[in-house]
Amino acid sequence: MDHLSALIRDLRAAFPGLDLRENEPLSKHSSFRIGGPAALLLAPASGSELADLCRFLRDRGADPFLLGNGTNLLFPDAGLDKVVVKTCPGVGRIERRDACLTAEAGTTLAQLAAAAQSAGLAGLEFAHGIPGSVGGGVVMNAGAYGGELRDVVTETEYLDGESLERRVLRGGEHDFAYRHSFFSENPGIVLRTTVRLAPGDPAAIAARMRELADKRRASQPLDMPSAGSTFKRPAGGFAAALIDEAGLKGAAVGGAMVSPKHAGFVVNAGGATAEDVLRLIDHIQAVVFGRTGIALEPEVRIVRE
Repeated sequence: MDHLSALIRDLRAAFPGLDLRENEPLSKHSSFRIGGPAALLLAPASGSELADLCRFLRDRGADPFLLGNGTNLLFPDAGLDKVVVKTCPGVGRIERRDACLTAEAGTTLAQLAAAAQSAGLAGLEFAHGIPGSVGGGVVMNAGAYGGELRDVVTETEYLDGESLERRVLRGGEHDFAYRHSFFSENPGIVLRTTVRLAPGDPAAIAARMRELADKRRASQPLDMPSAGSTFKRPAGGFAAALIDEAGLKGAAVGGAMVSPKHAGFVVNAGGATAEDVLRLIDHIQAVVFGRTGIALEPEVRIVRE
């Protein structure tokens, strides 16, 4: 990256104490455990520092790649010749007002669900086992077991992708749909989000969380690196069922494998590269389309240079 040394010098002067890492392996910041080095990785310690840092970088011609908890991403083997700004765990404050919780973008959904349970607030039990960040969750309207963020999100503060001015979405302005939000078509950087929940019994909420956690452990390959569900749910069916019916459980390319436990997950069975995963995704799509005419769309975000 041109002028990287000068940028690093300026960053250290403007943001003393900033967690700054050169040539940081992205495999360390991805649940897939795949990815080459980022030219520069920065980890701000608060929402305000995140906003200031993004403006600072833009003023110097660097367009940062925003990274949350890295649970829905496939990074390239060659890495990224970019500045990566990671919000987890530094940008992770949670505030409560009555039945509402406001969480910064780097808060994990699991942390937010745990905070809700401790406060006796129900409605986020579905999110307890989702390891992704609040910011990434809002962008893709994360959900599981019949719940989605659109059920509870009331307000999101973000930086406009063009001007980097602070803006606020309220209610229907989020444009939530299945794995879709306002941010699907409008670039922006989520700073914090507010959810409105309902008073509940902390013990009952905890019991529901344990029930869902047991279901996850029983059905999903949580012991192997992955990016969660590899494909979005197609109309009128389920990706895992289509893949299973095609006889693809256990199919592998290099170190990437269709989980024998849950066909909806491509896992890193050991030493997988991004190229292995991409080739296996292509193979799955081709076989399923050939059998059913259904085109599976990746849910995992494939990051390219």
